[in-house]
Amino acid sequence: MQLRRHLLILRTAGALLAALAVTGCTARPVTGPPRAEAFNATDTAWILLMIPMAERAHRLTGLAPSRTADPALADLAARTGERLEEEREGLRALLDLAGVPDTRPHEGHRMPGMVGLDTLARAKGATGGEFDRILVDGLRAHFAQSRTLCASERLSGGAEEAKELAAVIGGNAAEALDRLGPRAGPAP
Repeated sequence: MQLRRHLLILRTAGALLAALAVTGCTARPVTGPPRAEAFNATDTAWILLMIPMAERAHRLTGLAPSRTADPALADLAARTGERLEEEREGLRALLDLAGVPDTRPHEGHRMPGMVGLDTLARAKGATGGEFDRILVDGLRAHFAQSRTLCASERLSGGAEEAKELAAVIGGNAAEALDRLGPRAGPAP
């Protein structure tokens, strides 16, 4: 009986040594947590809010070519629209990296800085100076709120990728506010 147990132990030990030889027993590099685990609630909330904000502002800029009276403003809207689309793509990539579905939790909400559906409807019916005021006011509110949200993400976010994109978007928003400057003004 003891001989049988001894042989069983020797066979098991031999199998373990063979398995170690085949798979290797070198230390594996530490890679940290899977990327999705690096995203915290602030990251997720920021991404899920910034996507519809960028989409709505992009829709507003898309109206400019046929409605603005100012060629410089049309050019600004075109460049702004391209940048908003790039930002939206970056945000969507982060959402995928975080493993979070786009549940569109802010759909239909009226939120500070988000171009409202009513604003889009007014913009679609306006031309010239009236459209220019709607465009500038909508973009100014969008960029001011984006800058604030990006600062919060950089302060409280967990994923470096999200904080890096927040720095880029926040910088873009500050530049856009500078480019808008004193254009137009509040609608009468």
